[in-house]
Amino acid sequence: MDYPNVTKLGVLSDTHGLLRSEVTKALEGVELIFHAGDVGRMQILGELERIAPVVAVRGNVDAGPQWRDLPLTQTLQVSGFWFHILHDLNDLNFDVKGAAYDVVVSGHSHQPKIESRQGILFLNPGSAGPRRFKLPITLARFDFKKDSFHPRIVQLAIEGSAA
Repeated sequence: MDYPNVTKLGVLSDTHGLLRSEVTKALEGVELIFHAGDVGRMQILGELERIAPVVAVRGNVDAGPQWRDLPLTQTLQVSGFWFHILHDLNDLNFDVKGAAYDVVVSGHSHQPKIESRQGILFLNPGSAGPRRFKLPITLARFDFKKDSFHPRIVQLAIEGSAA
């Protein structure tokens, strides 16, 4: 699949059945959304679709027949850059050295991270769902320019928390 004219991309993971109002506000203006698994409730994807088209993968909590059609991985091109999306980075089944991807998106750990390895950007948006392990509530956004992209982690201010 190809999304050639996207200028703003939202990336989230590990909603675990909770779509916070702060998440939907932080996604305002995006033209495409990636959900890197552990959606928790199928309705979450429908709610995100009201904001922008959604590309999602299945996580380890997304079990049962209702999740059968959600793939474990997705590979697509966004504004000229190749993205590979999966839930758990430990399930990555290709050699990074020879990969033709620009970005690998994963979730699972709930730990937000952006790092470059062997010419590939690895992004984990953290968890946008229930707080776990005292980690912040986060998602990521990408801004695309003519021949470049700029990712950033967005930490959400959650009412009644120290986030």
